[in-house]
Amino acid sequence: MRATSFHRALQNHENMMGEFDSIRPYNNQEVPTVIARLLNDPTFLGTLTRFRFPRLAGRFGWLLKPLIAHRLRQQVAGIETVEALQDKIEFYVDRTIERATDGVTYSGLEQLIPGTAYLFIANHRDIVMDPAFVNYAVYHAGLPTPRIAIGDNLLQRPFVSDLMRLNKSFIVHRNLAGRREKLAAFQLLSAYINHSIRVDGQSIWIAQAEGRAKDGDDRTDSAILKMFHMSRKDEPFAEVLRSLKPIPVSISYEYDPCDQAKARELTIRATTGSYEKAPGEDDASIALGITGYKGRVHIHFGAPQLDGFEDSKQLATLLDQQILTGYRLFPVHYLAYAQWSERCVELDVPAIDQLFPAAELAKARGEWQRRLDACPAEQRPWLIQQYAMPVRNQYRIKAGIPL
Repeated sequence: MRATSFHRALQNHENMMGEFDSIRPYNNQEVPTVIARLLNDPTFLGTLTRFRFPRLAGRFGWLLKPLIAHRLRQQVAGIETVEALQDKIEFYVDRTIERATDGVTYSGLEQLIPGTAYLFIANHRDIVMDPAFVNYAVYHAGLPTPRIAIGDNLLQRPFVSDLMRLNKSFIVHRNLAGRREKLAAFQLLSAYINHSIRVDGQSIWIAQAEGRAKDGDDRTDSAILKMFHMSRKDEPFAEVLRSLKPIPVSISYEYDPCDQAKARELTIRATTGSYEKAPGEDDASIALGITGYKGRVHIHFGAPQLDGFEDSKQLATLLDQQILTGYRLFPVHYLAYAQWSERCVELDVPAIDQLFPAAELAKARGEWQRRLDACPAEQRPWLIQQYAMPVRNQYRIKAGIPL
């Protein structure tokens, strides 16, 4: 009888995993096949060639692509699991971070219990680097990295989807027209996230809202919180969310490599009412976000949100308070706030020279002025707002003023 029950449970688990095949990350058994597919993908090899040798790729791409493929085969030889792949690429991630930042710090990791799966809900400023920095912090703390939610709008090419799903990413379907299709996609996503945390024991990273907070205003979309509950509608909302152990995560960049592009987009939206991305714009944002200068970066893990809410709006408020107060404010944020036409006079924001040493301020003033000078005059208010908004939000919470 026990054997029958075991086999039934195993069959149910396999059926459940089959249900998630369209969105889940690749498992260990699939790693060698996917790696082999990538090494024979001319589009993938061509992209690598252009990235590694931008000046030579056009003329000598035919020669460079097989050389890069050969080098890659040497580097990934023997890799048969996701964990082994992450161990292999960690060196390159660390080197990229070292080149593009003035250092990464993190806090709150001591609250994470080894062997416990969490739902990391983070503010969203950069397409790739937000989850990469969370992975960086968790990996170096000796904890398993989370599975990462990524929108299908960023997976237009098959090799990109392969790369992301190899690195524990799962797909969020956004480009759906019909209401019924959207509902089915959210139901599947909800079931997968619950299954990952409660059955697989694997943490999840997801942004607090769809799309980056281009204006610097980090807010949790309560619709995302409702989505977590969709697959367990027969249970109380608070009970379901508590079982997922939501952790608010604040990701703070001293400088945003994409700040000029964001200011341009916000200006166009404000003047025309809409904005249409150019072909390849997401790819350019991803590349700039990875390689562009970020100054210092800080990742803060808040306490698990287990109490004090009964519905999605109450939980969103709690998450916002944690994320916004956990955001590290650098000198540039105060410099921008002092220039912001919409700053709140009733807030008790300290003078910047009371908060930072003179040498640090001088460096920040130089970098901030350089960014202002590079920004067209009509776009500067949006550039300023990106950096000023976190100051207003944080000091409003400290003063008990509603956001």
